[in-house]
Amino acid sequence: MRRILFSAIALALAGASMSGIAAAPSAATSAEVIGTTQLPRNVRPTHYDVNVTPHADSLTFDGKVAVAIDVIKPTASITLNAIDLTFASVSLSPVAGQATFPAPKVSVDDKAQTATFTFAKPLPVGSYTLSMNYSGKIGTQPVGLFVLDYDTKAGKKHALYTQFENSDARRFIPSWDEPAYKATFSLTAIVPSDDMAVSNMPAAQKSDLGNGMTRVQFQQSPKMSTYLLFFGAGEFDRATTTSDGTEIGVVTQKGVSSQAGFALDSAKAVLHEYNDYFGTPYPLPKLDNVAAPGTSQFFGAMENWGAIFTFEYVMLLDPSISTQGDKEEVFGVEAHEMAHQWFGDLVTMRWWDDLWLNEGFASWMATRTTEKLHPEWHAELDTVGIRESAMALDSVATSHPIVQRIETVEQANQAFDAITYSKGESVIRMLENYIGADTWRDGVRRYIKDHAYSNTVSDDLWRAMETVTNKPVTTIAHDFTLQPGIPLIRVTSETCKNGSTTLVLTQGEFTRDRPNKTPLHWHVPVIAETIGGKTVSTIVDGHASLVVPGCGPVVVNAGQAGYYRTLYTPAAFAALSADYAKMQPIDQIGLMEDTYALGMAGNEPASLVMDLIKAAPDDSNPALWATMAELLSSFDSYYRDTGARQQQLRSFAIARLEPELTRIGWEAKPDEPTLVTNLRQQLIQVLASLDDQNVVNEARRRYAAQSTDPKAIPAALRKTIYAVVATHADAATWDQLHKQAQAEKTPLIKAGLYDMLASSEDEALAKRALDLSVTDEPGATTSANMIDTVSRLHPDMAFDFVVAHREQVEKLVDGPSLSQYYPRVARMSLDPAMVGKLTDFANAHIAASARRNVNTAIANIQYRIGVRNQRLPAIDAWLKKNG
Repeated sequence: MRRILFSAIALALAGASMSGIAAAPSAATSAEVIGTTQLPRNVRPTHYDVNVTPHADSLTFDGKVAVAIDVIKPTASITLNAIDLTFASVSLSPVAGQATFPAPKVSVDDKAQTATFTFAKPLPVGSYTLSMNYSGKIGTQPVGLFVLDYDTKAGKKHALYTQFENSDARRFIPSWDEPAYKATFSLTAIVPSDDMAVSNMPAAQKSDLGNGMTRVQFQQSPKMSTYLLFFGAGEFDRATTTSDGTEIGVVTQKGVSSQAGFALDSAKAVLHEYNDYFGTPYPLPKLDNVAAPGTSQFFGAMENWGAIFTFEYVMLLDPSISTQGDKEEVFGVEAHEMAHQWFGDLVTMRWWDDLWLNEGFASWMATRTTEKLHPEWHAELDTVGIRESAMALDSVATSHPIVQRIETVEQANQAFDAITYSKGESVIRMLENYIGADTWRDGVRRYIKDHAYSNTVSDDLWRAMETVTNKPVTTIAHDFTLQPGIPLIRVTSETCKNGSTTLVLTQGEFTRDRPNKTPLHWHVPVIAETIGGKTVSTIVDGHASLVVPGCGPVVVNAGQAGYYRTLYTPAAFAALSADYAKMQPIDQIGLMEDTYALGMAGNEPASLVMDLIKAAPDDSNPALWATMAELLSSFDSYYRDTGARQQQLRSFAIARLEPELTRIGWEAKPDEPTLVTNLRQQLIQVLASLDDQNVVNEARRRYAAQSTDPKAIPAALRKTIYAVVATHADAATWDQLHKQAQAEKTPLIKAGLYDMLASSEDEALAKRALDLSVTDEPGATTSANMIDTVSRLHPDMAFDFVVAHREQVEKLVDGPSLSQYYPRVARMSLDPAMVGKLTDFANAHIAASARRNVNTAIANIQYRIGVRNQRLPAIDAWLKKNG
C-alpha cells in the first residue's frame, strides 16, 4: 500500500527537524504454524468460491460463498471474520459423501468482528464445504466494497471498488481475514451490462442475463491473503500493453485513458526490471492498475495482486495541470505497488508485526528503481528526506521498533507509518550498501524463491541474506529493527598524520524529548571520507577508530546511506562548513539536515544551520536549494504569530531564496534539468508562504490574465499559482474559486479546487471552508481533506471544529483513519491547551490500544512549544547579527 498521507504527523515533526522475532515458519500445512492470530486455529480455508451482486443505488450487496475448509482439530464451532454482514443461511457439507450437517446456530460479535457457527456435535477432522448466503453494505468511504460518485461532462457517474487492507475483506466475504490464512479465490459478479468488471484475474466467462445485467466469472486466483482480493465495476476504459508476455492494463473512468500513457509505459519498464531483479517472473497472466476518482485519508494506492487500485491523482497525468513532480509521483507509486506483487503478494508477512517486510521493501524498491530507470530525476537525493521523515517519529518517546507487536485491528491500522515505510526503506538501503548491491539482490532472490506463495517473518529474510554473505547481517538488522530509536555517532577527535586522518567515534542515541535518556546500543555501519577522497568503513559497536585516507575535512556517513545522526566537534564542523561547496550534494543535504535536527534538539547551537544556509554557494544543486527552502519554511512555522520576530526571519529567508527564483525564472527553459523544474514550484510556494509580495503579486497577475492570455499560466505552474492565489485570497477571490469548483466536471481538478478553498490564511475564509466541508457539495471523499488542509494554518480552529461536528466528520473519514485523523488535525498547534484537548478527546472517543497517533501528536506539540521557547532566541540573535 502506498500511504500518501502516512507521514502527516511525521512531516510536522520534521517541521521541527524535517519483542523478539518468532521462529521461522515452514510451508503452512496446519493451523499450528500460523503464528499470531485473532481466530481459533482449528480450521483453515483453502478456496473461496464467491458470488456477489452489488446494488449501488441502495448501498447494499448480496453475496454467496462456498469455502473449502480443512478441520484440523475436532470442533463444535467455526469462527471466522465478518463485519456488517447479515447471514440468510449457513450450511456445511463434507467433501466426501452426501451427508450434511444440520444448519448451525449463527452468532455475530460486532466488537470482535467475527461470526461463529455452532453445530449440534463436534465436526471430525476432515475436508468440508462451508456455504453462506449473506448480504452486506456498500460504503461511501474507501473501506470494504465502496461506491465513488463523480462528475463528468456527461453527468453524474458512480463506480464500485474494494479496499481490504488491512482487515476489511471481512466486510465483503465472511472469511479468515488474516495474512497467514492464504487460499485461492474464484469470483463471480453480476453487474450492469454497460459496466466493465475488474478483478485480480482475467474474466473467464461472461453471460448476458437479458435484464440489462451480465454475469462475469473470473479465473481462479493463485493462493493469496484475503486482503489482496479486488473487485471493481463501472463505466471504464482500459488501455493495454505487454511486458515479458504479461498483459498490462490501466483502467480509468471513460474518456480519460489518454492520461494513462505514462503510467502504462512506466509499468511496462518496471515489470521487466522486476522480473530480472527478483529472479522469479511475475506469475499472473495480467497486471492492471485501476485508477479511481476521489481520495482517502489512509492510503493512495493498494497492491491487490494483479489489480492494483490507485486514486487518479497519483496515477493519471492531466496535461492541463500535471507537473514534473506529479510525473515522478506516478512512477514512484507504480514502482512501489508493483514491487508488492513479489514482496507482499507472492511472499506475505505472516502477521502485521512484520508489515515492514511489505512496505519498507516496496518503498526501497521504488526509490532504487527510480534511480535506475530515471537517473535524470536524481532520486538518490531524495533518500535523505525519506530518512528524515522516519527520524522525525523515531526520535521521540512514542516511537516503536520496525518489527512491532500487533494485537488488534486498530494497532494494525497504526502500523502504516513512517517507521514502517521510511525507516524500513532506510535500513534496507543501509544494509544493501553494507553488503553490496549484487549480494543483496542474490539474498532477495533466495528469499523470494524459498517462500513463494507462503508467509514469512523478518528472520526468514536475514537467513536468506546470510546464505550469500559472511557479514553479520542479522546482528545489525536486529539492532535496527527490534528496537526503536536513532544512533548518534559522535566524532570525538580527528588526528592527521602521514597523509591520513584517524577518527575516534563513539555511539550514543539521538532523541529530541529525553535529553538524559540512557542510550540504546547498535552495531552501526559507518562510512567516512575526506572531501573528495576514498571512502572507508567500519562497524561502530559502542566506539571505534577509523583511518581515513587524506588530511582535510572528513564527512561521516559519506553518501548518506547510514541510519544515524553525526555530531562533529566544533572544529570539525567549522572545517566542513569552510569547504561546504566542495562536498557532494547528497552530503551537503545530509549535513544540513543533521545540523538542523541536532540544533533543534539542543545538541549543538541552533544557529549552526543558519550558517550553512548562508554559506551555501549560489550555484548549489537545486536539491540543496529545495532543502534550504524547506528548512526556512519550517522555521517560519515556529515563528507564527510572533510579529516583528517572524518578519525578521522572513526578511532573511526572502533575501536568500528570491534571487534563486529570479535566476531560474517563472518560465521553464528548454531541456532544463528536472530538479530545476521542481525547484521552481517549491520556491514559488515557499516564498509566497513567507508573504513575499513580489511572488504573491506575480501569481495574482498571472491568475487575472489567464482569461485573455493563454500563456499566463503554464500548465506546470497551474496548481502552484492557484494555490498561492487561494492562500492569499480575499472574499471575492475565494467566491470566484468556489464557483469554479462548483462548475468543474473533472474529478481530479474539482477535488484540487475544493482543497485550495481550504488553504486560506484568512481565518474567516478558513471558517467558511470548514462549514462547506460538512455539506454534500465537495464530495464524500474530499471533505475530510479540506478540514486537514485548514488545519495546516489554523490547527486550533480546525480541531475545535471536528470535535464540535464529530458525528458529521466521522461519516467523511474512512474507518482505518479515525484514530489518526483527529491528532493529525491538531498536529501543528503551538497552544499548550491543545495537549489537554487531545487527551480529553482520546479518553472519550479513542480506544486505549489505538492512541499511538494521539501520543505522538502530543509529543510533537510539546516539542514544538519547547523549540519555540528555547531555540528560537538563538535564531533571533543570529538574524540580528547576519540579517
